[in-house]
Amino acid sequence: MKLEDRRQAIVELLVERGSAGLDDLAARFDVSRMTIHRDLDDLEAAGLLRKVRGGATIEASSQFESDYRYRERQGAAEKSLIAAHAARMVEPGMSVMVDDSSTAQALVPYLAALRPLTVITNNLSVMAGLADKPGIVLIGLGGTYSRKFNGFFGLMTEEALEGLRADVALVSTSAIHDLAAFHQDQEVVGVKRRMLRSSKTRVLMADHAKFGLTALHFFAELDRFDAVVTGPELPEVARKGPRDARVALQIAEMEGAA
Repeated sequence: MKLEDRRQAIVELLVERGSAGLDDLAARFDVSRMTIHRDLDDLEAAGLLRKVRGGATIEASSQFESDYRYRERQGAAEKSLIAAHAARMVEPGMSVMVDDSSTAQALVPYLAALRPLTVITNNLSVMAGLADKPGIVLIGLGGTYSRKFNGFFGLMTEEALEGLRADVALVSTSAIHDLAAFHQDQEVVGVKRRMLRSSKTRVLMADHAKFGLTALHFFAELDRFDAVVTGPELPEVARKGPRDARVALQIAEMEGAA
């Protein structure tokens, strides 16, 4: 197996499993431990995984965000619930900005049901999901494609957003701590912030697992959002701080639930 093929296969394995041991990787690819060490060093430098004692992981940390393909498998039911709730803040005829998050991918069927609609996004999965829907005006934001985040980022993306205005921004984040949202990647933060500045109504979508975490880069205070939507799994103790601070915390419930 060629070097690049092996390294790609390592990432694909981690997307499936979350983590893998050094000896397991060496045996799987029939190479030495030192070869795997070099592979992991280079993949870590490229921001595709984290080296840990005895192996590697693709799970997030305060400085590392997981691959989009791994994140979209996590908490899918809760993300769909959050997306359905957030979509209620959108009405036919509106313009909506949607970010790169895996939660945003869950918005696709709900936004499609609200046609006619203009959707502005840097999220390739959202583009693909809405591209063939009649009644959807789809504005894809250009920029440099990131396979890890499955979206477009950089100066071109932010400059495109400067010339646009939307009724609603539907965005997510990777960590919420001390009444603020954070993310590990500064380019991702740059696009999210620009979406907030370019939208009248701002909605943050965050599953319960994001609360209590922190990440390297500050994104926004929670009180900047008109709604912070999360799932019913968020413990009452974690709801108290935002509500005491008058953050517009909304709990997405199953349809028909009390």
